[in-house]
Amino acid sequence: MAAAAAMAAALREWAAAAAGQDAAWRAALAAWAPLLGSLAGLAAQMRAVRRLAWGGSPLGSFGGLRARLWRKQRGAAEALLEELGSRRAELRAVRDAVGAGVAAVLRLYEERAAELGLAAALRRGPRCPSLADALEGLQDVERYYRHLYLESKLLLRRASCDSLAEMEALPQSWERILERYKEDVVQDTLLKISLFVDNQRELCCSPGS
Repeated sequence: MAAAAAMAAALREWAAAAAGQDAAWRAALAAWAPLLGSLAGLAAQMRAVRRLAWGGSPLGSFGGLRARLWRKQRGAAEALLEELGSRRAELRAVRDAVGAGVAAVLRLYEERAAELGLAAALRRGPRCPSLADALEGLQDVERYYRHLYLESKLLLRRASCDSLAEMEALPQSWERILERYKEDVVQDTLLKISLFVDNQRELCCSPGS
């Protein structure tokens, strides 16, 4: 019973921290779409500047205008990429914190596994997941953050002023990534852990326990 109580306490502590970390993750993710949209719009403008026949237009008499405009647009694109980089750092911080928390809970389980016994770890109730289910949920959450962070990292590597067409398509690429990760693994796991912890509390408080 002591080992089960220790696991329930560890899971409860992890869930409380994970709820705050998920809020930070969602805030960072929400900032990506408008930033990528601004970057795509800027890429479209830069492509238009490249295509413009400057020599045959009234602007042709302004010799350095094209170069100055390009530098200004490139500077704006680099500023947007820098801001996206800071948002990616926020995602990395959540990924690392969640991963460390999951590792700590799994380490505790390894230490108490013999005391708990396999049957207890696999036991489910009518409305209660097993400890194994809860631990599996933790690993699903860790995997979700890790994979989506990697996707964001790879996406930004493709953002370059030397490839404007690809930079213009970034919002659509990001939407496709989010579509692959639309399942709410975090909230599902938090619910699973809540049910498991509540069940453990009832068992501890029940007569004869």
